[in-house]
Amino acid sequence: MIKLSKRYLLTGLMLFGLLCSCTPQKSQEESFNPPVEETGEDKHPGDSSSVTFEGTDMDGHSISQEICADSRLTMINVWATYCNPCLNEMPELGELAAEYDSADFQLLGIVSDVMEGQEENIGYAAELIEETGAEYPHLLLNESLYYGLLSDVSAVPTTFFLNEQGQVLDVVVGAMDKSGWKEKIDGLLETL
Repeated sequence: MIKLSKRYLLTGLMLFGLLCSCTPQKSQEESFNPPVEETGEDKHPGDSSSVTFEGTDMDGHSISQEICADSRLTMINVWATYCNPCLNEMPELGELAAEYDSADFQLLGIVSDVMEGQEENIGYAAELIEETGAEYPHLLLNESLYYGLLSDVSAVPTTFFLNEQGQVLDVVVGAMDKSGWKEKIDGLLETL
């Protein structure tokens, strides 16, 4: 009976840890140090160095950092299929993506727990995207995305804001509601 109780306690603690590790309950901005380039210098938001990545979206189209040139501000929202805060904010992110002129603002998602080629998991992610109305491109995880953008991501959702040159302007860890995101987007657009 004691062994059974220990097993339930251990399972409960692991489940609690998993649920809590998704993201902080409240939105919070944290400083972020993007990956170190081969020069050995750290890239910080606002530096002149740009992120480099290439990935495949849910429809099999190739997307690279060059997509940033299509819009003054690009928001990249990193989410996971198991993350309730991620899924809860996606309907409003879909609304925001549709409300802005694409020359000013565009939104991309990165499904951080679904690798390119995992067909069964891709199908599940596609269902979640459809259910949440997040009608914007979503990239599947690969080595290029991981090393180019995600290697320092420790929680989901994490959201990057990039300018036309692919430079990281800001990083937000945690979920926000539509008005919070709109305030953040409008503030960044004013500075560009």
